[in-house]
Amino acid sequence: MSSKIVLNKVSNAFEKGGIYFVLLFLVIALGIIEPSFLSIANIMNVLRISSVRSIIALGVGCILITRGTDLSSGRIVGLTACIAASLMQKPEYAYKMFPNLPQLALIVPFLAVVITGLTIGTVNGLVISTFKIPPFIATLGMMVIVYGISSLYTNAQPIGGLRNDFTGLATGNTVGIPNLILFAAFTMLIIWFLLNKTVFGKYIYAIGGNPAAALVSGINVKMTTIKTYALAGVLYGIAGLLLAARTGGATNNYATMYELDAIAACTIGGVSTSGGIGTASGILTGVLIFEVLNNGLVILGVSAYWQQIIKGIIIIAAIAFDMRKYNSKKS
Repeated sequence: MSSKIVLNKVSNAFEKGGIYFVLLFLVIALGIIEPSFLSIANIMNVLRISSVRSIIALGVGCILITRGTDLSSGRIVGLTACIAASLMQKPEYAYKMFPNLPQLALIVPFLAVVITGLTIGTVNGLVISTFKIPPFIATLGMMVIVYGISSLYTNAQPIGGLRNDFTGLATGNTVGIPNLILFAAFTMLIIWFLLNKTVFGKYIYAIGGNPAAALVSGINVKMTTIKTYALAGVLYGIAGLLLAARTGGATNNYATMYELDAIAACTIGGVSTSGGIGTASGILTGVLIFEVLNNGLVILGVSAYWQQIIKGIIIIAAIAFDMRKYNSKKS
């Protein structure tokens, strides 16, 4: 076998699975530089933090595949975190948001955040598909609106004193595995199934690949767009509930900048900003790369300001690489 063939095979393998090699390289490198990085406790911490962000990124990823974007995701997560927290405060807590509210079943906040996320996501989809407003502008406006709603709802005051059974959803374990990791894994399996095994998933890829061709072929582009944003909204709502449970509280400023982290993680994970390309496993890997990098920089004592600079460079590089691949395929 010639060296050229070998190089081509290696090149193809790296192109298809490059992000997995990057993740492996980061883990090994950080483990060598700082052995404590590879401790079970630290690895579990990275996976727990990644879990909530993975659920958000999966919603954002589905939208990116349709050539859309969603800048309101972080604020929706923050609002739903506040709603869930306000319904799950301990009866004896002195600063209870709703003093006369009886003790509710855990299903109540779950339904509340799902309905809230579904409603806002549906509105995003309707505005974008009906009025042909660019997703960037529509979701930017929604981001501001949702933050205002969240601030009014909480009166810009933190919500604490959450019930132990509620926080246990995120801090507890099932058969020795942290619940948050199980939630993230289950969500990824659902999104993988939707994208790969359903007509809805095929429509998502078709719209992202060529919206005009999708419309001509009989795909209801408007309804698929609405459904995609609605699905993402549901995922944001669940992420908000889990975030409140993990931290034991919520404020109107929760999940600030999560939307940019999610978009960056998706891009790093192989979701094309040009639409039509992306996988659930790639999105999850992109989130893990980001969190491994964040955790590693903290352990190494890198300044928080330098961390932001490094993350920004990675985002620009990932998108530049994606656009280069897209332009080379067009030519």
